[in-house]
Amino acid sequence: MTSMGIGLRAALLVGTLALATTAPARAADDGEVKDFLLDNGMEVVVIPDHRAPIVTHMVWYKIGSADEPPGKSGIAHFFEHLMFKATANHAAGEFDRAVSEIGGSNNAFTSYDYTAFHETVPPSALEQMMGFEADRMRNLILTDDVIKTERDVILEERRSRIDSNPQAVLDEEVDATLWQNQPYRIPVIGWMQEMEQLNRPDAKAFYDNYYRPNNAVLVVAGDVEPDAVKAMAERTYGKIARGPDLRPRIRPIEPEQNTRRTVTLTDARVSVPSFSTQWVVPSYHTAKPGEAEALDLLAEILGGGNRSRLYQELVVKQGIASDAAAYFQGTMLDDTNFTVYGTPRGDAKLADVEASVDAEIARIVKNGVSDDELERAKTRYVRSMIFARDKQDDMANMYGSTLTTGGNVKDVQEWPDRIRKVTADEVKAVAARYLVLDRSTSGYLLPQQQAGN
Repeated sequence: MTSMGIGLRAALLVGTLALATTAPARAADDGEVKDFLLDNGMEVVVIPDHRAPIVTHMVWYKIGSADEPPGKSGIAHFFEHLMFKATANHAAGEFDRAVSEIGGSNNAFTSYDYTAFHETVPPSALEQMMGFEADRMRNLILTDDVIKTERDVILEERRSRIDSNPQAVLDEEVDATLWQNQPYRIPVIGWMQEMEQLNRPDAKAFYDNYYRPNNAVLVVAGDVEPDAVKAMAERTYGKIARGPDLRPRIRPIEPEQNTRRTVTLTDARVSVPSFSTQWVVPSYHTAKPGEAEALDLLAEILGGGNRSRLYQELVVKQGIASDAAAYFQGTMLDDTNFTVYGTPRGDAKLADVEASVDAEIARIVKNGVSDDELERAKTRYVRSMIFARDKQDDMANMYGSTLTTGGNVKDVQEWPDRIRKVTADEVKAVAARYLVLDRSTSGYLLPQQQAGN
């Protein structure tokens, strides 16, 4: 039915989202990005792109799992599911049928910092989509039967996606160890014992607090004109009353970390071992000027693809790894994580792969990166973002995820220039400052026969 943001913890999806959220801002080749506020406080971003007669419509709410009340883990994702139920004006499933009948697509996802709902349809159907989304923003019918049925759905989702997947179980335990205080330590889908207790009063309070126009960002990308979108938005979303002003999103602050921690899971279902090492680092929202950009480029140079140091050294030259990479999850409201990981190939030992990854990091900390290496990384990185502009949903993701994690349209537009200004010394400095093994958390996924080794 709906998709969930817990997959953001997987390297490929994290990498994809990181690319999407920091790409250059020019929308295709024929339109200037426009943004404005409705009278009720809803922010609207329009990204014209007339190359194809389609449009992507996204509503982003500034509420994610990290904003949940204590003891109510999973309610943000739970509510994502409830948004597809009946409203005072539309029966359950009517929205989905309307999208399907015109050959469109729709879905939703929840992450730590936001919840988003999206449709891709012909431009002629845009105002209809706005009407449906505006309706369910305030007019959901939440009964005890609806709550119980959908609660059973998310409990089964947890069993199938997490509890039956050794890698997912380990990822949760690593997160709970990496983060000592910040709510990113709690899984997006929630802890089972708390999910089981979610009820109608919980859902109603959550809905009334957060599903308001002044806590939402509308992003429209595609074959549209900004003035027309603004008029449609005013006719639909503009009719919704502004909600109470929300308190600032102030969360627990992560303390200084000063230990090295490891988490190990052995499981008979695992055939190939793997490891990851993570560090707490600043995000684009919390970093000092230039730090997040330097971390982005460090991840690209170290493990951003088949031209990266880790791939070339471990996969190509030594032949000891089937996979080795790094990523920086930069678009988060609070501090974030920098991760390296690897999987051995053939008879190679996991310890050898980990030692080689550590050695590559140590080389950068000691010797830095060359200007030529940095320039090639900048070129690869910026070009990959430019390519992302060919997909409307990528463009919508760029702006939506940035605007819901403390950024603005200008931040997206100026990102390429900030990347180009990063120096080799700055890359070396963030590696030395943050990638310290004595302040890391490593996770090991091992076959059952390796237990005790």
